[in-house]
Amino acid sequence: MSNLEHSPAEIDCCKVASHAEVEILTPREVPLGGPRAMTVFRTLPQKQRSLIGAWCFLDHYGPDDVKATGGMNVPRHPHTGLQTVSWLFTGGINHLDSAGFKATVRPGEVNLMTAGHGISHSEILTDDTTILHGAQLWTALPDHARNMEHTFENYRPEPLHGDNWSISVFLGSYEIAGQRSTSPVITHTELGGAELRLAPNTEIQVLVPEHHEHGVLVDSGTLNVNGQQLAPRELGFVRAGCKTLRLASGDEPVLALLIGGEPLNEDILMWWNFVGRTHEEVLAFRAQWQAEIGAEPGDASEDRFGPFPPNTPAALPAPTLPTVRLRPRVNPS
Repeated sequence: MSNLEHSPAEIDCCKVASHAEVEILTPREVPLGGPRAMTVFRTLPQKQRSLIGAWCFLDHYGPDDVKATGGMNVPRHPHTGLQTVSWLFTGGINHLDSAGFKATVRPGEVNLMTAGHGISHSEILTDDTTILHGAQLWTALPDHARNMEHTFENYRPEPLHGDNWSISVFLGSYEIAGQRSTSPVITHTELGGAELRLAPNTEIQVLVPEHHEHGVLVDSGTLNVNGQQLAPRELGFVRAGCKTLRLASGDEPVLALLIGGEPLNEDILMWWNFVGRTHEEVLAFRAQWQAEIGAEPGDASEDRFGPFPPNTPAALPAPTLPTVRLRPRVNPS
């Protein structure tokens, strides 16, 4: 392991203060639709913690042989009040949405779709994909932006490289060993996102915004975060107040994702693919989607989720609503 010098302030932050403690979030397995369902590992949301900054959803999947699992082929479905963030390690996914945006998600680049007032989209494997491996994340839009017009951005960050490490910053800004990378992608709260790769027995310090919350998802290898060991598929959460994350790999290479952001400080209500604020609002989103796709009678005059090209797979109907009142997700203090 490399020898690094620590300033007194960094030692205080990373070893003494409680805000540097790492809370381990373990995922649950979720089948991603269909009789040959691909399994995804869902780390956010969960009862233990619903949000990291404005990040409200994290599915981690693969590497999967798509011939065996069926891969990711998700026909048209709706979203409100959020941004989807797609990041791949291996494979390709074709994105098509009702705002007219078409793109292919490839490893090393981020696709960010802002649903705003409402949008629908599909995600279909590219023909040349044999192994699929990556993460699908959502961020909740703050109240002032959640009804904005939909947008779409694609960005390929230039990785920073150092002694046995690399980082690709796709959202926000991070610094390692005097090198800083900043993404131009627009978000509506302060957010950070990056892919990290460490060779075996490598230690780095990542300078992070002190007022952000942070999460480190381990894809492969074992990673020590601020003194806490994380196994593959575990997500380590660090509350706001720490300005340096100390990351150390074990005897195997590490692939990980770093996410973070300023605390949202808003109660959100998330059900199926909708992010709203009240039970009544989410019920209205569902009813409108069902009416627009002809699954149930209702008023579809607003056309919230937009048109879709003909001769595409049938849209996904919304699940049946629970019999209890939907309640906002509130993070522990």
